[in-house]
Amino acid sequence: MRAVPGGVQGASMSRVLVIDDEPRIVSFVRRALGADGIAADGVTSGARGLELALTGMYELVILDLLMPGMDGTSVLTQTMARRPQQSVVVLSALTDVETKVRCFGIGATDYIGKPFALAELLARVRARLRPNGSVGGEALLTAGGLRMDVRRRTADAGAGPVSISDREFLLLQHLMSHAGDVCTREEILADVWGCSFDPATNVVDVYVGRLRSKLGAYAVETVRNVGYCVHA
Repeated sequence: MRAVPGGVQGASMSRVLVIDDEPRIVSFVRRALGADGIAADGVTSGARGLELALTGMYELVILDLLMPGMDGTSVLTQTMARRPQQSVVVLSALTDVETKVRCFGIGATDYIGKPFALAELLARVRARLRPNGSVGGEALLTAGGLRMDVRRRTADAGAGPVSISDREFLLLQHLMSHAGDVCTREEILADVWGCSFDPATNVVDVYVGRLRSKLGAYAVETVRNVGYCVHA
């Protein structure tokens, strides 16, 4: 892969791409990540950022939304369309619920508002870069006829393993961790999307639909007017 000038090299290090039109923020975040043992490349153009996100091998992309030319929403949309497994953390001054929900619906892994605390950003990046993508859970989750490999990010409903995106993984992990129980949309939004209230969005339903398209119509059960569950 062609490196961005000034990028940190190191085969054993995690690799992150920072896309923000403010050079000061790009430099600040790259230095902080480097001091934390994380290799980081940075660009100040949405178009260039999209090119690297699609051609590079980054474990995580940190993406601003408000950029001249190609904005961050366009970068996110095109990245998810071609690389649905790519982890993307949005870092933006737009902090309204509608924008957050729209980005999560497109496929963003996390969302951090500006101004931001460096300690929080680093903590969230570290969490996303953990080998199993979760907080020290089991490598293999099972519930009913479902099996999920948290390291490989695959799920199997009996027809063989299929790849799932970060958000699909977090949703299925939540449901499987509560197998046999009905999970309300509110608690799913809180645990998987970090929303402290229901913003009247159908994002949960959309992602349940994506899981069903990959694992079968009966992988996740709808409990009318309550929520969803998977069988124990």
